[in-house]
Amino acid sequence: MPNAHATTLDHYEVWFLTGSQHLYGEDVLKQVAAQSQDIAAALNASSDVPVKLVWKPVLTDAEAIRRTALDANTDDAVIGVTAWMHTFSPAKMWIQGLDLLRKPLLHLHTQANRELPWADIDFDFMNLNQAAHGDREFGYIQSRLGVPRKTVVGHVTNPDVARQVGAWQRASAGWAAVRALKLTRFGDNMRNVAVTEGDKTEAELRFGVSVNTWSVNEIADAVHGAPESDVDALVAEYERLYEVAPELKTGGARHESLRYSARIELGLRSFLEANGSAAFTTSFEDLGALRQLPGMAVQRLMAEGYGFGAEGDWKTAILVRAAKVMGAGLPGGASLMEDYTYHLEPGAEKILGAHMLEVCPSLTATKPRVEIHPLGIGGKEDPVRMVFDTDPGAGVVVALSDMRDRFRLVANAVDVVDLPEPLPNLPVARALWSPKPDFATAAAAWLTAGAAHHTVLSTQVGMDVFEDFAEIARTELLTIDETTTIRQFKKELAWNAAYYKLASGI
Repeated sequence: MPNAHATTLDHYEVWFLTGSQHLYGEDVLKQVAAQSQDIAAALNASSDVPVKLVWKPVLTDAEAIRRTALDANTDDAVIGVTAWMHTFSPAKMWIQGLDLLRKPLLHLHTQANRELPWADIDFDFMNLNQAAHGDREFGYIQSRLGVPRKTVVGHVTNPDVARQVGAWQRASAGWAAVRALKLTRFGDNMRNVAVTEGDKTEAELRFGVSVNTWSVNEIADAVHGAPESDVDALVAEYERLYEVAPELKTGGARHESLRYSARIELGLRSFLEANGSAAFTTSFEDLGALRQLPGMAVQRLMAEGYGFGAEGDWKTAILVRAAKVMGAGLPGGASLMEDYTYHLEPGAEKILGAHMLEVCPSLTATKPRVEIHPLGIGGKEDPVRMVFDTDPGAGVVVALSDMRDRFRLVANAVDVVDLPEPLPNLPVARALWSPKPDFATAAAAWLTAGAAHHTVLSTQVGMDVFEDFAEIARTELLTIDETTTIRQFKKELAWNAAYYKLASGI
């Protein structure tokens, strides 16, 4: 198994389950097995399918289905199951298995042949190739039992089928990562801030994530205990990888500040590794014996796959970690982000996102600059940080809020754009984007939903992956995209309020 913070999907697998029955005889079942293996192999051959599909023997009775569900539940490598009813598979056989299954489920509605062999079709062909009604039987029992699932329809040679399967696999991997996530908070939330608060016990029940707090001076002890030889090696790495300001380089007037930033990184990493944590938070109001607010150290740890939330915002740290895993291997990146200020030129409105220091360099393919500047808050030494502009491209901005009776995800599709002019006096990493469908609608919908000001910006995965993630997590998701209108958005909020109240029981 990889390190707790790794984002690789190589150690995961998805089981490929095929339903049939003994009614058709052994020769048909052999054909079912061979053709279902071909379907799994075709998906595995697609570059859009990141997690290996592992074919399992054809399921023809309730006990085999029940046992397979239990085995999938207990295998940590299995992040989900894909099911296809090649022939008619009487759905009462699936009741116990589906009721016991705790892993995400994808219902693949396909068939072995793409075109019908019109001149050769006989009843033997019809008996073998009857997913058209076998999957309808399976769809009924899933709906009858209230099983959450993703349904993908089409032949596996259709690129959109593989793309949808891959999106669901990425969402399932994000869910698996969150279910196993240990999150370390150094200090508490920023004082008097509402949206960064939340029910940590409910979060563990709903998402599986374990959120706990340590004194910031415990991390300070780890920082100040970093060996000098390790500091030397890390500083040399900084000077090799980044454009380091002359004053911070070896022999520069402020080189010690760079060395201290390296100590923070070493201390944070060692503490998180010892605790098995893949996400963490800090707060500028609670720095204890630390001499700097962690800046560059946090940026580099996020780039390695750690989730992070500023000012004690553990919910955003969860999202960042999930986004890191879901986007594994794709171009672009994911980072803590904050809507900071607006460009309100009519017809060309944009949002400038940034944070004090902690934006992940995975958002750019350019070489970041390492600089040191005053922070103005926190009362500590000037912190070191990486400065860069986020690369342009499609993205999604997502927030997680605690609404008391449920958690709410809000996602806005955006286009990240180039800065029209340099920002010589803003020495932080930043992103500029145009929200969909337009600035006024997006901002009004975001505010109406009560979505948080801390977010994750992902330029690796799109809205479809977050939609699948929300479905798997059984968590409310409000989407803001090119189809959004405020009138319809308010109706959705009202419907959701009623639905989730009823769904939670009396």
